[in-house]
Order: sequence, then C-alpha cells, then structure tokens
Amino acid sequence: MSIVNDIRTAFSRRDNALNQLLLINVLVFAVLIVLRAILYIGGASTAYNVVMRQLAMPSDLPSLLRHPWTVLTYAFTHEGFLHIIFNLLNLYWFGMLIREYLGNRKLVSLYILGALVGAVFFLLSFNLLPVFQARLGIPIVGASAAVTAIIVAAATLLPDYTFSLILIGPVKIKYIAAVVVLVSIAGINGGNPGGELAHIGGALLGFVFIKQLQAGRDLGRPVQAVGDFVANIVSGRPRMSVTHRSRAAEAPAAKKGTLARPEQEEIDLILDKISRSGYESLSKDEKQKLFKASQK
Repeated sequence: MSIVNDIRTAFSRRDNALNQLLLINVLVFAVLIVLRAILYIGGASTAYNVVMRQLAMPSDLPSLLRHPWTVLTYAFTHEGFLHIIFNLLNLYWFGMLIREYLGNRKLVSLYILGALVGAVFFLLSFNLLPVFQARLGIPIVGASAAVTAIIVAAATLLPDYTFSLILIGPVKIKYIAAVVVLVSIAGINGGNPGGELAHIGGALLGFVFIKQLQAGRDLGRPVQAVGDFVANIVSGRPRMSVTHRSRAAEAPAAKKGTLARPEQEEIDLILDKISRSGYESLSKDEKQKLFKASQK
C-alpha cells in the first residue's frame, strides 16, 4: 500500500524529525480509534481501559512503578480530535522554527525533555500538594507538555518572529507563548489541573533549554546519546570501531577538533543577536552560517 510506503519513507529519513513526531502521534491516535471500535463491536469495551493503562501516565506512584514507560508514552497518546489537532498544529508551526534554526536533534530533545519535565511537575503536584490529593490516581495523556516546551523555546529563541493569525493579523510569538502559559496557569483550578501543571513544566523546560543553549550548554545531549545508542542497535551498526592511524592521518583530525568550539561560539553569538534584535537583523553571511549549522 502507498500509505505504508509513505510511512516507511518518513521514518527512513534522518532529517525528518518533525514529520516523524507528527506521524507517531497520528498513528497512535488512529490505532486507538480503530481498536476502541473493534472492542466495542466485540462486546469487550473494558479491554480498552487495559490498553490505555499501558499508555497513559498515572498520578499515583505505585501505578507508575508498574508502568514506568508511561512517562514517555503519555506524550504520544490522545483521546480527543480537538486535543490532537491543536497539539499537532502547534507542534508543526513552532517545531518548524526550532528545526530551521537549531536542527532536528534539538527539536526531538525539546519534545522528549518537555514531556519528562511535564511528567515530573504532574507527579510532584499530585503527590505533594494537599489540594490535589482528592484527585490522586487520575492519569494524563497528550503531547501538550512537550508542545508547550517547543512553543516557549521558539519564543525564547526568536521572540520577535511573527505569525499571521486568522482575524487578528501579525502577532509576535513571544505574546503567543505568554498567552499559552497564562491559560495554563488559569486552568490549574479547573477541570484538568494535571494537564495544566504539565504544560507549565514543559514551558519552564523550553525557556531553560534555550537559555542554557545560548550559554553553550546543550541539555539535550543525554537524549541524543540515548537516541544514537538505540539507532545503532536497530541498524546493527557497531558502537565503536578501533583502527590504527598514522600520525599524518591524526593531524587533520586534531586540527578539525580545534575548530569545532570556535564555530559553536560563533553560532551562539548569532543566536544571541536573534534574541536581541530578531532574525531580520542578521547579515547574509550570518544567515548562511546559521542555516549550515542547522543542517548538522
């Protein structure tokens, strides 16, 4: 089938992280819809709850210990059309900016770390704050924490970048991010406090991630290392190879290594300039350097 081939092609490309994240969310959503319909027709609707317990992250620690993988699977699981549509639209719009300026690996790192920090905020709040004790046990699903991390990260990196919104017109994304955070704070005392708390955790991660990146520290390196490890296992490539090299062969490599750090410092300066004055303030040469760096 052409659909199967399209999916296979999307996951075979290494420079396609945004589309892969979108596709994973859509596939999980579609599978759950079909499964729920089949179980309903077969008179086994209660089995659907068993499946969701393997994907949704619970708020009580004993249940989480039995399903530890849910700290990530919840961020790819949705149960409502509006929920997934809004999340995927925001992931696409703001994820495009992160991918363009920081690359695919940073985008994936932001998504994963945003989901994890959102999960931590959710768990700590429900287990430590008395006001939420009555709701302990309620699970959480959705990519909102991860997507909020990407929204705030994009706004921190490019605060004056503008989106044209229907019926409103051009709006700087720093104001969009501010509204997203304020809505989450306002919703804490509403019907979905766990989700709103996770959003706030993701927002904090997005802000800190960019600030640390501008300071020369990449918080996403552990995520990238795990991803490379898993990719090597799946592809069957060896983790390490040992070769004997001559001194003449080692010299160019050493020279290349000495240039890596100044290049990163130059990119950090360009990112700082974007934060201060916007993308339009960059020279043609600076834009080209930033574009080349995003392809690495």
